[in-house]
Amino acid sequence: MAAVGGQARTGRRSWRRRLVPDWAGRVTPASFRADVIAGLTGATLVLPQGVAFAAIAGLPPEYGFYTAMVTTIVAALAGSSWHAVSGPATAISALVFGALAGTLVPGSPAFIEAAIALSLLVGILQLAMGLARMGVLVDFVSHSVMTGFVAGAAILIALSQIDTALGVELPRPDHLGAFFGGLAGGLRDADWHAACIALTAIAAGLAIRAVRPAWPNYLIALALATALGIWFGGAESGIETLGAIDSVVPSFGLPAIRPDTLRDFGSAAMAIAIVGLLEAMSVARALALKSGQMIDGNREFTGQGLSNIAGSLFHCYPGSASFTRSGVNYDSGAVTPLAAILSAVFLFLILLLVAPFLTYVPLAAMAGVILLVAARLIDLREIRHILTTSREESAVAAVTFAAALLIDLEFSIYAGVLLSLGLFLRKTSQPFVGVGAPDPSTPTRVFKNAAANNLRQCPQLLISRLDGPLYFGSVEHVRRQFRRFEIERAAQKHMIFIVKGVGEIDMPGADLLIEEAARRHGRGGSFHLQTKTPRTISKLARFKVLKALTKEYIHLSKRDAIAEVLPLLDGSVCAGCTARIFRECSGRPAPAPPCAAGRD
Repeated sequence: MAAVGGQARTGRRSWRRRLVPDWAGRVTPASFRADVIAGLTGATLVLPQGVAFAAIAGLPPEYGFYTAMVTTIVAALAGSSWHAVSGPATAISALVFGALAGTLVPGSPAFIEAAIALSLLVGILQLAMGLARMGVLVDFVSHSVMTGFVAGAAILIALSQIDTALGVELPRPDHLGAFFGGLAGGLRDADWHAACIALTAIAAGLAIRAVRPAWPNYLIALALATALGIWFGGAESGIETLGAIDSVVPSFGLPAIRPDTLRDFGSAAMAIAIVGLLEAMSVARALALKSGQMIDGNREFTGQGLSNIAGSLFHCYPGSASFTRSGVNYDSGAVTPLAAILSAVFLFLILLLVAPFLTYVPLAAMAGVILLVAARLIDLREIRHILTTSREESAVAAVTFAAALLIDLEFSIYAGVLLSLGLFLRKTSQPFVGVGAPDPSTPTRVFKNAAANNLRQCPQLLISRLDGPLYFGSVEHVRRQFRRFEIERAAQKHMIFIVKGVGEIDMPGADLLIEEAARRHGRGGSFHLQTKTPRTISKLARFKVLKALTKEYIHLSKRDAIAEVLPLLDGSVCAGCTARIFRECSGRPAPAPPCAAGRD
C-alpha cells in the first residue's frame, strides 16, 4: 500500500511539473511588476500591428487581434523562451495572403475559413517536428535564406499598399510589370486626401522613432493620421475606413477542413511552418544571448505548433514569434513569459474600450503604418554584411530575394533552402585530402602540408590527411585522390592515412578504406590508418574496418604508425635516401659515401 501511495504521489508530482511552467518559480513580486509594465507596453504596440498584419494577410482587423491574444498566451505557456512574444507576424501574414489570394477573394468568408484551416495545418506540422525532436534542423537553413525572403516579402508588402495609400486601383504586385505599368497611369488619378493621410502616418512614425524611440510610434502615427482623416470629413467625404469590427472576443469553433484542403494548401502550410519556426528560433536565440537563457529548440517547435493549433480553434490565422514585439518586451524589462500573457490580457481590455473608435481609422492611415513596418523589415546592415563576406551566402540571399519578387513567396523559401543545402553538400562532398611531412625546423617535427611548406618526403611512404567527413557524398572525391596518388606517386607504395579530422564516416566511406588497403597490399605496399577519436574507432569496428585491416594497420598516433611502417620499407631504397625526414630513419641502412665506388 505504501508503494502504491508513493507511486501516486510521484505521478501527481510528474503531472504538476508538466502543467506548471518551469519559469513559474522565477515569478516574484518584483518580476511581476516588471512583467506588468512590459505587458502593457506590448499591448499598446500590438494594437496597430494587429490591424496592419491582418490587412497584410487579407483579413479583417479582428483576426489580427484574435491571433495576438490566443496564439501569444499558448506559445508563452508551451514554449521555452522567457522573452519571445508570438502572434501575428509580417512575413507569415504575407505568406498567408500569397497562398490564398490566387484562388480566393481576400476578406471573403471562404478566404477567412481557409486562413483558419491553414493555421491548423501549420500547427500540426510544427507540433510533429517538435515531437520528432527535429529542432536541430533549423541549424541547416542558412540565415541568408531568411534575409532574402524577408527583404522580398517587405517589398511586396510595401507595393501592395501603394494603391490604398494613393486611393487608386492597381494590379497586384505579384506581376511587377503590370503593377508598375498601372502605377505610371494611376499617379495621375491619385486621391490627394488618401495620399496626405498616408504621408502623415509615415512622417509621424519616422519622427517619433527618431525623437522618442521608446514611444509607441505606430500607435501615435495611426492616431494622428486618423485625426487628419476625420478633419477631412471621414467616410462622409469619401475616405475609405476600416468600418465596424464585428467582435474583439475570440469565439470557439472547429476549423473547416475539407478533403481537398491538404491538397490545395499543404505546400503553403509547409512553407509557413518552416518560416514560422525559423522566425521563432531566431528571436528566441537572439534574446537568449542577452539574457543568458538556454533555449530548447524542440520545445520551441512544440510551443509554436500548439499555439497555432489552439489558435485555429479560436479563429486565428497562423502566427509566430515577432522580432519587434519580442525586442520591445525584453527592453521593457520583462522577466518571465508572464509579460507576454499579460500583454494579451491588456490588449483584450484595451480593445473593449477602443474598438468602436477603430471604425474611423482610414485605410490610407493603415497603409502608411504598413509601409513603415515593411521598411523596417529590410535589414540593410545584414544585407551589406552578407554581400561583403561570402559569395555563397550572397547567392543564397539573391536567389531567395529574386524568387520572392518574380515567382512566388512560397517557392522562394524552397528555392533558398534547396540552394543553401546544395552548397553545403557540395562543400562537404569535397573534403581536403592533403599530403604531409614533418618539418625539421620545429623542435617536435610538426607535420605540415608538404607542398605548401616545401618539405621533403619519404620516397616510399605517403602520409595523407583527410579534413572533412568520409561519407557517401565524399567517397568518390576521396577515391579520385587515392587514384591520383597511385599514378603520380607510384613509388610511395606504403601509405599512412590520417582520419583525425573526420567529422562523420558511414558504410560507403568504410568500404573505401577497405578497398584502398586491398589495392595497396596488392601492389606490394601497405595501408595504415591513424586516428585517436573514440567515436571514429567505434564506427570503424562496426563497419568491419578493424577486422579487414587488422590491428597492426590501425594506430592511435603518427609515431606508432611510422614505427610500424619503417620495417616494411625497402632497405636498398633507404640506403640511397638522403631525405631522412623521420627520427626513426637513424636505424635504417645509411647512404653510401659519394666516393665509395671509386675506392672499390
